[in-house]
Amino acid sequence: MTNTLPTTVGVLGGGRMGAGIAHAFLTSGSNVVVVERDDDAAAAARERVLRDVTGSVERGKVQGGIADYEAKLTVTTQQEAFADAGLVIEAVPEDFKLKVSALQSVEQHLPDDAYLATNTSSMSVDGLAEQLNRPHNFCGLHFFNPVPASKLVEVVVGKQTSDELKALTTQWTEGIGKTAVTVTDAPGFASSRLGVALGLEAIRMVEEGVASAQDIDNAMVLGYKHPIGPLALTDIVGLDVRLGIAEYLEDKLGSRFAPPQLMRDMVERGELGRKSGKGFYTYDG
Repeated sequence: MTNTLPTTVGVLGGGRMGAGIAHAFLTSGSNVVVVERDDDAAAAARERVLRDVTGSVERGKVQGGIADYEAKLTVTTQQEAFADAGLVIEAVPEDFKLKVSALQSVEQHLPDDAYLATNTSSMSVDGLAEQLNRPHNFCGLHFFNPVPASKLVEVVVGKQTSDELKALTTQWTEGIGKTAVTVTDAPGFASSRLGVALGLEAIRMVEEGVASAQDIDNAMVLGYKHPIGPLALTDIVGLDVRLGIAEYLEDKLGSRFAPPQLMRDMVERGELGRKSGKGFYTYDG
């Protein structure tokens, strides 16, 4: 499978999602270059990627030793390191202006035949493509958290995305052991639009005192065979992240995506889910 992948893959942003994307390509055979904003962030990103890789090696999920993967990983603050990448995936926070700036900057360092993708979970791929010089070489590759465990990549095709790139996205996804679902560019795509709708309604039910978070989640897990309840999933994604997506969808699709006041209050209090230690559930460590 690895021969379908670019020899070198770049990832802009080494946070939780970026590190997971780096892990997926690194353990599937590609050299990976992660670029972060400063030295401290780069050091943290390197530690994050290698921690995930170490876990995969120790559990026997991947072949090879940790040293082999470490030798194929570069983490830096210099976007010039993307010069040899056949594909670069942007994984910066969900802010349109930030993404445009990041993508435009990366594009300047890529050869004309390299591909560029955004990991956005809801923003318009066409809107981002309009800001680039080579929109035909651009698409959305929406990975899911946690990336090492998730089997899905949502491929978002823009109006100008080339047929060649559309075909490659399926090869790349299969090459890292995941399954692609392909959607045309629309607010929230398929996964975020449906997932956020369910999550928002679950939050409204807590807000209205319909049931506890645990009982709501159990209803979906035990009654509908969901692997995880919508509130526990919201904690994993991050309430702040889902709030941003909901506000974007409300602007594009109307009031049915209006964030509940409880959600806004929890974000204001810093109750963001797993990453803060408290959301709809409390977490240790």
